[in-house]
Order: sequence, then structure tokens, then C-alpha cells
Amino acid sequence: MTINKTDSATIVKPKINEQINTAQNIVNFYNIFIEKYHIFKDNNLILDFSENLSIDLKEILLFSHINNSHKENKKSFVIVSDNKEIDKLPDELIIVPTLEEAEDVVELEDIERDLGI
Repeated sequence: MTINKTDSATIVKPKINEQINTAQNIVNFYNIFIEKYHIFKDNNLILDFSENLSIDLKEILLFSHINNSHKENKKSFVIVSDNKEIDKLPDELIIVPTLEEAEDVVELEDIERDLGI
């Protein structure tokens, strides 16, 4: 897992082991992510699956409880994925196709929180 901190968010990307299947890579990443979650739980968070992985709906849903706790903590949680079935996911999960869009969402949500919206 790589962690990159910007002015507005912490961007977390999985490291991919090409020797195992995608589902197992996601499970491994999820377990490591949960272990280290305390490090970035107070930051806006972007999970970036754009470069290396094709993540399916079931795997995206693994992160839904993180989304809920982040929202309760008044922080943004955005997933970057090119999954074509995002309309089947719960509305509270924010999934965008590019990192740039994820950063825009974080900035917009910060503005909304500042305005009390």
C-alpha cells in the first residue's frame, strides 16, 4: 500500500501482487488498510484503484463501513474506480473514475462543510 498526503486528502493505493488474483489482492489490501486506518482516520481519504486493479462491486462494498465512519467524522471518503456498475452501489458511497475528480469531490465537500451545508 502506498500512502500519499496532499493538502486536502490522504490518497491510498494498493500495491498489487501479480502472482495472486484480483480478489485476493483486494482482501489483502483491505486487511492492511484496516490495520493502518488509525493513521488516516482523521483526514479526507481517497482510495485509488484506478491504475492497477479492476475492483468489483462486492469488493467495493467492503469499504462501506469506513465510508460511514468517515462521514460521521465529517471527513470525505472517495473511491477511484472505473467500475461500470457503480449505479448498483449505495448512494452514500462516492465513486469516481479519476483521481482528479476525487480531489474535486473532496474540495467541494470541504466547502460544503465550511458553509454548514
